[in-house]
Amino acid sequence: MTSKTHNNYPPELSNEEESYLLANLKDWSITHGLAVRPATSFVQTSQDPSGVLATTAPVTLFPSLFPRSCFEEGLAIQRAYNELYSAIARDEKWLQGIVEELVDIDDFVAKLWQTHLAVKEEGYVQDLSLGLFRSDYMVHEDPSQSNPTPGLKQVEFNTIASSFGGLSSQVSALHRHLLTINAYPSSTSSLITADTLRQSKSASSLAKGLAAAHKAYGPSKTSRPLCVVFVVQDSERNVFDQRHLEYALLEEHGVRSFRLPFGETRSHTKLDADRTLIYTPPNLPSTSYEVTTLYFRAGYSPDDYPNEEDWVARQHLEKSRAIKCPSILTHLAGCKKVQQVLATPHSPHLKRFLPDANVAAQVLTTFAPIYPLDNSEAGTDARKLAADPTSASKYVLKPQREGGGNNIYRKAIPPFLEKLPETHWPAYILMEMIEPPPLKNAILRNGELHRGGVICELGVYGVCLWRDGSGEEQKGEILESWEAGYLLRTKGDQSEEGGVAAGFGAVDSCCLVDV
Repeated sequence: MTSKTHNNYPPELSNEEESYLLANLKDWSITHGLAVRPATSFVQTSQDPSGVLATTAPVTLFPSLFPRSCFEEGLAIQRAYNELYSAIARDEKWLQGIVEELVDIDDFVAKLWQTHLAVKEEGYVQDLSLGLFRSDYMVHEDPSQSNPTPGLKQVEFNTIASSFGGLSSQVSALHRHLLTINAYPSSTSSLITADTLRQSKSASSLAKGLAAAHKAYGPSKTSRPLCVVFVVQDSERNVFDQRHLEYALLEEHGVRSFRLPFGETRSHTKLDADRTLIYTPPNLPSTSYEVTTLYFRAGYSPDDYPNEEDWVARQHLEKSRAIKCPSILTHLAGCKKVQQVLATPHSPHLKRFLPDANVAAQVLTTFAPIYPLDNSEAGTDARKLAADPTSASKYVLKPQREGGGNNIYRKAIPPFLEKLPETHWPAYILMEMIEPPPLKNAILRNGELHRGGVICELGVYGVCLWRDGSGEEQKGEILESWEAGYLLRTKGDQSEEGGVAAGFGAVDSCCLVDV
């Protein structure tokens, strides 16, 4: 993806140009909620004891260059990924085989599975499930080729708490605004245009998904008003991202929603005799609501379950009549082990869930090689690759976790494995590193400007509402499915991790270029 024009992008700015651009970027961002609560490393708790301050979300000054063909491929294939992961979530027997390889070495996966089994024993009372998914990709250019054609390779698939759908809509609008007010130098006019800046409608589209679940739930079973509940972390810095979805849900669909800190679940909810979930807002103790949909923005990390009571709360919610986004089975479908089983070369599993050979072939092209670290033939070969510093430099080691900061990269893999008991190695998967093209940009984070080489990761959102089947095969049916906008996350090329909330990346938007 190199040319003379691309090599000079983004351009150098004069002091006056930079001052004008930054002033407008910061003001527009705060005005439009492109913001986060400041980290304690930036603003100490003693300086903001009431938690009222906000700061511009980490954001790029310029939209990053991204191959148009790769971008369009990512959006076009999302419905196939919706079909794939909803089918996996409906196939309990197949998922059980995956989970049973992990339960003795991954306590978190084991607890999730135990919660599912406990609810299953009582009997599930809701057969509808909602997925607000995000499939993450990077552009890959084969370093062994002199003039490689860029292709799209999947980093991971997120089935729970797929964040930044709210902010991604705002950052693409920000870059369009900066273009409109001539904040970008004339030297970029051949690249940054109204056509090449692709607006993301993710906030509106994801809210539409929540509204579809709310409607599918049907009329009230208790004659109470209906609502959607966002289950959130007790201390959430990324609150504005979530608020954009809440506001779109109310303003565009007339659906009332509430925020429920995960740690307060049992204090404000109860189940009636039919396991209908009743929520009583602490500010309205005389009014209670019937919950149609639970949208989990918490519960994806072991850190969200410091006490056994938190697992009781998750089971309490899971066994309710409310539609879960996601259900525990859908949550488990997002394990990296599932991605590895699908993507291991010559794996027979993909066609189980995507019977259309053409659709399966399209999905297969986005897989990077992934291997287990178990005692299988593929696992034995992978262990050799991971233990050798030379070969390990081409790989990343991933646990069964969501959120940033969990992965082990390249030459750090062998010493990490040396300290890890071999019995725990199968809890990780070994993935071939994706090699993106060199790019440059400038990132504003905590008021400081960072310039230099960057790496971009494209996230494509998907909405899928399905009905679980019955019987051993549990085929079920998809009721709604669509691609729901995109997110571009950009980080310095010296950083391995990409999580914005975890402190590694910035939100960005695509400037599409033809290669």
